[in-house]
Amino acid sequence: MNERVEPATLAARQPLAPQASVSAGTLPAEHPPVRWGRVGVLLMNLGTPEGTTYWPMRRYLKEFLSDRRVIEVPRLIWWPLLNLVILSKRPGPKGRDYASVWNKELDEGPLKTITRGQRDRLQAALGDSVVVDWAMRYGKPEVSLRIQALLDQGCDRILLVPLYPQYAAATSATACDQAFKALMQMRWQPTVRVSPPYHDDPVYIDAVARSIREGLAKLDFEPEVILTSFHGVPKSYLLKGDPYHCQCVKTGRLIREALGYGPDKMRTTFQSRFGNEEWLKPYTDETVQALAKSGVKRMAIVAPGFTADCLETLEELDGENRHYFEENGGQKFAYIPCLNDGDLGMEVIEHVVRRELRGWVD
Repeated sequence: MNERVEPATLAARQPLAPQASVSAGTLPAEHPPVRWGRVGVLLMNLGTPEGTTYWPMRRYLKEFLSDRRVIEVPRLIWWPLLNLVILSKRPGPKGRDYASVWNKELDEGPLKTITRGQRDRLQAALGDSVVVDWAMRYGKPEVSLRIQALLDQGCDRILLVPLYPQYAAATSATACDQAFKALMQMRWQPTVRVSPPYHDDPVYIDAVARSIREGLAKLDFEPEVILTSFHGVPKSYLLKGDPYHCQCVKTGRLIREALGYGPDKMRTTFQSRFGNEEWLKPYTDETVQALAKSGVKRMAIVAPGFTADCLETLEELDGENRHYFEENGGQKFAYIPCLNDGDLGMEVIEHVVRRELRGWVD
């Protein structure tokens, strides 16, 4: 029978108990059961391997680097390079990098720990009016399975929330691709909304600025330069029309203005380049080394494009770039954490979600 599901306590996060249907008497006896009437929210982040050893890393890298949104090199060139070279050599070193930031207590990457925490806190903030879940574009929990879990709880309206302040085809779009692929297999699709990027949202800018102030207040030194480091993408993506570069630059400028700094004090850079193609510039690692060589002794880095700390922030920024700075004459270095699932981070996520749920939830 058709079953309209009203909000109920989700403390145990179990399927809701059956309720009588107002239209049960009008349905044929063989009608399949359908649950409906609720609103779901799905937080979606990038992903993390299931372990740091060779095979879990290989599976994760294969899924990630096989995505045509991420790697736009022609398949005839990319397939042999990926399968015969990269997936043979890269899992070992990348596994060691992940091991250096791994949550050993829960046996998972920090991105998974923090994203789950964001789900839990958002569910507590929104109460029983919605069902909040989370998924990863690569790895687990899988987007398709979590959409099905929301449907099983009676959610016929779902808000997809890519956890990326700045839009890029290689992040926001590919996360939605996975959701849309799942929808293509469904006879009765839920009604879906997608939250837009929030790179210039005043609530987001204010939260990042406040987190930087709080981070700086904890230091025993004042940085001469602060870098706002964003994940890079190939320059060719910008030339094809991807808005990511422009949104990152605007975010960096707005944060700098909110803090009252000049362009020499706070600079925008791009990290994590891969391969030989030119990526968005200036590069974070080259900037860090150049600053140290030029005589800068004290610096800090913040990563406002990441909603949760992960390999690229904890190992690359706070690890590799710290070493680059110190090896080239720098003395004092600080990495200021992401907003994560703390109060400031949840203020932003809750603001975005409540705004996009208008008309569905009072």
